Amino acid sequence: MSNRVEELETTVSELESTVEALTEELVETKERLRVIESKLDVDAADVVQETPIREAPAEEPPTKEAAPDDVEQAVEADKETEEEESAETEGSGELGDDIIVA
Repeated sequence: MSNRVEELETTVSELESTVEALTEELVETKERLRVIESKLDVDAADVVQETPIREAPAEEPPTKEAAPDDVEQAVEADKETEEEESAETEGSGELGDDIIVA
């Protein structure tokens, strides 16, 4: 169990490092943007066009659970199919199927 704990601690450490790096990059990018805006005398909010908000697609209704009788019929049909397939392959003479005892 200590191995799992070590793995989790390593993962947490890596994630923390990633968050710190991304935060620094974001701060630097914002600073560069402010410098550019001040040189151009433009506000980024004025330049960005409004984009329409897309709504999430409607969820499909949940599927209905099969009745126990339907499940039993499907299982029986699968068993019959498997039995038919195994009967067909038994007589095919495939290598490795026959055991010869001397």
